[in-house]
Amino acid sequence: MARGIFAMLFKTIWYVNGQKLGFLRLLRRHLSVSSRTVIDKAAKDGEVRVFIVSGEVSGDAIGSRVMASLKKLSPLPIRFSGVGGSRMSEQGLTSLFPLEDISVLGIWELLPHLKKIRAKLKATIEAALLFQPHVVLTVDNKGFSFRLLKNLRARYNQLNLDHPVHFHFVAPSFWAWKGGEGRLKGLTEFVDHIFCILPSEEEVCRANGLDATFVGHPIVEDVLELNSGKNSSPCRWKIEGNSEDFKAKNAIPAGATVISLLPGSRLQEVTRMLTIFAKTMDLLQESFPELVTVIHVAPNSHVENYIDGFVSKWPVPAILVPGGSPPQKYDALSASKVSLCASGTVAVEMQLAQLPCVVAYRAHFLTEWIVRYKAKIPYVSLPNILLNSAIIPEALFQACTHAKLAALLTELIHNEHLREEQIAAAEKVIRLLCPPERTIYNIIQQDSRFRSFPIQSPTPSMLAASLILYHDKP
Repeated sequence: MARGIFAMLFKTIWYVNGQKLGFLRLLRRHLSVSSRTVIDKAAKDGEVRVFIVSGEVSGDAIGSRVMASLKKLSPLPIRFSGVGGSRMSEQGLTSLFPLEDISVLGIWELLPHLKKIRAKLKATIEAALLFQPHVVLTVDNKGFSFRLLKNLRARYNQLNLDHPVHFHFVAPSFWAWKGGEGRLKGLTEFVDHIFCILPSEEEVCRANGLDATFVGHPIVEDVLELNSGKNSSPCRWKIEGNSEDFKAKNAIPAGATVISLLPGSRLQEVTRMLTIFAKTMDLLQESFPELVTVIHVAPNSHVENYIDGFVSKWPVPAILVPGGSPPQKYDALSASKVSLCASGTVAVEMQLAQLPCVVAYRAHFLTEWIVRYKAKIPYVSLPNILLNSAIIPEALFQACTHAKLAALLTELIHNEHLREEQIAAAEKVIRLLCPPERTIYNIIQQDSRFRSFPIQSPTPSMLAASLILYHDKP
């Protein structure tokens, strides 16, 4: 049986980047044993040195999972340096400075922080040079990340040193902006490989000369972690939180209407959105007298301190849930009727929880003007973008008022059809974001001759880690 499968594969023609490749050639491409691979170069030093930088909470989660996967897959010890948050520190990173120092959202909002961010950029570059990494991995936060990679590559060239391989996790949203695709060509000068989280991104990146791989959206790994041991597929399963336990622990009355609020992970957006959310809840309590709000607090010290002070004047009963605890988060979401979210990754988390939501977005008026002028898509939430349909109600820019949000939430709570429509769309969204099947990898692993192939599990972090370790160094 196995012999028949391999005989068939030898005759199969595979198409990669527009080229016809036989199976043996494709196999050699993935199982390169040249001394140019990262792992072979690192073997000379007896360790793999990875300089990793994330500038936001969502990137901290991605970075921590890649770090864990690198430690599992590498035949050599791994040593980390760079910038990250609490989850990356759990994997062995001592951050050069707090992640919050470079976590700024918006265009106009960035200006007051430019001097500090430039100083942090310079310190990060010097730390990377001193660390002598084999790999540099930046996660999202493209403004800081791309400046770091560009300047670091330039310094290595000036010093005439053998430079490390540069990876970036999460492709820039070129599809969302006018002229966005054209800017991809410029990244080829300092980005060696990019990990894409949307299925259409890999092909476009490669067409513009940028080496890229679609690894899947990191959020689907929440399913694997929280549904561990259950007989379910991550692409066809929601995360089941413990609703009753959450309600009992927080003494929530049986007839209460529970709404989850997710105001964002950066201080600038939280201060803006939480004020609007508070006024929205004040309006809603007229229609829902037993209203209870659950505020999800991002693991960002500035955000935590701000929300702790803000809730003292909150108009309805409020429960704070730490964002760094996925089990508590999904317990709270399962206990909620609907949610109100700031634009971002949380809209995808609502798909995993199968919780109907409303998405809100406000920024400085100049930032909003630039977004209106430069954006070429009508939506901001990823589920709507993927499905090209306004499945999730969005209140954007000047339309994002407490009156508008209260009206949208009231309609969503009362209209069962709208809630069911969102829930039905959730599985389609998650399926699109799952890691690729990569059947060829599964076949290779079944044969003892190829057991050394690095991929053990088709998760985004495992795929990324294996591509990092076995990347052909240019």
